[in-house]
Amino acid sequence: MTASSRAAGSSRAAIASFGAATSSTFSRAATRAARGTRPRHSRQADAPARSRSQRTLTGAHRSPGTLPVEAWLDAAKSRPQILLGTLVAAGLLLTAVPIQQPGGETVSVMNAAAQAVAARMTSEQPQQKKERKAEEEAPVAARPATQTTAPPAPEAAPTTAPDRGEDSPVQQVRVPKGDGPFNSLRTTGSQVVSLTFDDGPDPEQTPKILAMLDKYQIKAVFCLVGTQAKAHPDLVRQIVNSGHVLCNHTWSHDLAIGKKKADRIRADLDRTNAAIREAVPDAEIPFFRAPGGNFTDRLVKVAYGDEMTSLYWEVDPRDWEHTEGETPADHVKRIVSLVKKETRPGSIVLSHDFNQPTTIEAYEKLLPWFVDNFKIGLPGDTAQPAPSTPVTTAPTPAPSTTPETPAPTPTVTPTEAPAAGVTPSPGA
Repeated sequence: MTASSRAAGSSRAAIASFGAATSSTFSRAATRAARGTRPRHSRQADAPARSRSQRTLTGAHRSPGTLPVEAWLDAAKSRPQILLGTLVAAGLLLTAVPIQQPGGETVSVMNAAAQAVAARMTSEQPQQKKERKAEEEAPVAARPATQTTAPPAPEAAPTTAPDRGEDSPVQQVRVPKGDGPFNSLRTTGSQVVSLTFDDGPDPEQTPKILAMLDKYQIKAVFCLVGTQAKAHPDLVRQIVNSGHVLCNHTWSHDLAIGKKKADRIRADLDRTNAAIREAVPDAEIPFFRAPGGNFTDRLVKVAYGDEMTSLYWEVDPRDWEHTEGETPADHVKRIVSLVKKETRPGSIVLSHDFNQPTTIEAYEKLLPWFVDNFKIGLPGDTAQPAPSTPVTTAPTPAPSTTPETPAPTPTVTPTEAPAAGVTPSPGA
């Protein structure tokens, strides 16, 4: 047996004997604390009075010769010096106990722990230095990359600044000056009076107005709604074959089309023209009219970009409006009265052939009056002449437009014309 083995054995024996003595002393102290200071006969007298339910169940299955946990806790409370001394003695023994090393040497617990920590620090120190150096250098290397990529952003901004989106090509369109809202046409630009009919074609009313116009050899402008043109292509053909001029009035009479983006406006107008040309291929559509007269600068420019001049009006009898209590006869009388009062040379007259039977009845009275007092023709547009009318210039009406010589002096003088600001008709 080596010296280290004998030392370890003697240390373990000393620890065992010290532990036994400490345990014996601590057990006696705990027993005394549990019994208390009262006489033995007093405690015995009290014992039978405790019921089974009041007895503690802790440690009921402990080994013989041991005390319950409550007794140890009571002893620790009443004799804290004994508990503290026991813990100190145990710590000293653990520190002093030698540990057998692989080389035959013995060291204490504290020495072994100190050696292990020193060895770990020695072995990891170079690696930690490398990692620390890498961490310190990494942020420095990353900063220039962020700084070099940030400056190009302001340089790219000027390339996109001039582009105002889809409306930018529209802003470059120059519309000829007109006397209506946003350079639309309020008048024909000549002495010719032009009749316009909106919202058709109507399967019942349009054929009636076409028959009357043909009777007086009058050419008019028909502003067609796309859905109606698609539903009644035969009427579109009849209008064109009768020598009248077509006008785009949007696909579904959209009163707010002027507020939309240019591409949406263009799509609506193109769709309407496609429906018209589906009935009459290569049909000329020289005019555009905004529903309700709600023109905007963008709307007029988009239409002009599609080779359509925007057509407003000067005379609006509001034939679409039927006031409460107004009889059909009163409605006809009101239309005739307003048209005769407000029409002057060069006027564009607004009316409707869609679902307006009283309008047709009113024009039975108005057409003879128009022929007797004015030259009836088309708005002047030399760039887009009416396909069925041999008109070379706007001021000169076609010879076939008037069956007889008009009166040299109109019955309504120009001084009776309305103010320049005409309220747009919601039904246009």
